[in-house]
Amino acid sequence: MTSYIPAKLRRQLQSDAGERCGYCRSAATLMGVPLEIEHLYPESLGGQTVRENLWLACYRCNKFKGNRIEANDPLTGQSVPLFHPRRQRWAEHFRWDATGTLILGLTPCGRATVVALQMNNEYITETRRFWSMVGRHPPNEE
Repeated sequence: MTSYIPAKLRRQLQSDAGERCGYCRSAATLMGVPLEIEHLYPESLGGQTVRENLWLACYRCNKFKGNRIEANDPLTGQSVPLFHPRRQRWAEHFRWDATGTLILGLTPCGRATVVALQMNNEYITETRRFWSMVGRHPPNEE
């Protein structure tokens, strides 16, 4: 069970994250459902419910991340930390492909996160394709 998060802290997190999933960058307004508050270092591993350890994530990314903090880089097979949206810049670890539907990992951390969180699963890539068709995707990562 996750800890209670006060409304003021929820608003701060929404502002911090720009109303986007910290991993796949999906916007809450496009998802049609609110983003979840994610413990970057999971409670089950001793992570605290404090602003510095919380971020927004879509249901899919949060579910696939679970209580993991590391995964294997598919290129090297080495275990590496997963992307940390509060401490790391998205554009340093990921980029969009030419169609704006696939997230490409640029670093061991990025590649491991793409695979572990299934960030290019068939459902979200099809959804991103529709978002792109109406000019709502991909987000500007600058």
